[in-house]
Amino acid sequence: MITVLGRATSVNVQFVMWAVAELGLEHERLDYGGEYGGNDTPEFLAMNPNGLVPVLRDGELALFESAAILRYLGRAYGSDTFWPRDPARLSALDQWAEWGKVTFAVGMSPLFWGLVRTPPSRRDPEAIRRAAAKIAPLARILDARIGEGPWIAGDHFTFADVAVGHYLYRYYTLPFERTATPQLDAYYARLQDRPAYREHAMVSWEGLVAKD
Repeated sequence: MITVLGRATSVNVQFVMWAVAELGLEHERLDYGGEYGGNDTPEFLAMNPNGLVPVLRDGELALFESAAILRYLGRAYGSDTFWPRDPARLSALDQWAEWGKVTFAVGMSPLFWGLVRTPPSRRDPEAIRRAAAKIAPLARILDARIGEGPWIAGDHFTFADVAVGHYLYRYYTLPFERTATPQLDAYYARLQDRPAYREHAMVSWEGLVAKD
């Protein structure tokens, strides 16, 4: 059985848990990190010397870095639809998976920290405005890529949708002005129809809001 170590409110844990659930794998998740602690123990650091969540255990194997975990799950357990075996098909999707995990998610980070993890009295409205302006063209890029979709690969849901879609719950629920993206809006609505997404990616961030 697969074990994921990490708190449910971590976006990177959500990333991994969504993939595990989409693949229908028997699993358990244990609370580590944040208010739960446990990620600075010798046992945890032996699995991830960075002391960060998530860590995935599968038998004797322990992995850290959520994108690497997704690639492992795809190779080990994914169908040819979820994780194509053809190198050309795989690479065409992997570039978007990398874009979603690195470009889009990293672009969202200043908004999340500015609006959620910074106490209200210390928030910088101009910095938040700049961050929103920087994420807008990225959202339009994704809107254009989705087109009629319905998924990144076209007709089939794949690992790339996990990498691209995992941050969209925060994108759509954080209080900032979003650019017009009708195709992306429709894509997010389709994601919400997936039980694994609702359970593991649509996790409230309200408990992470910093207080004065």
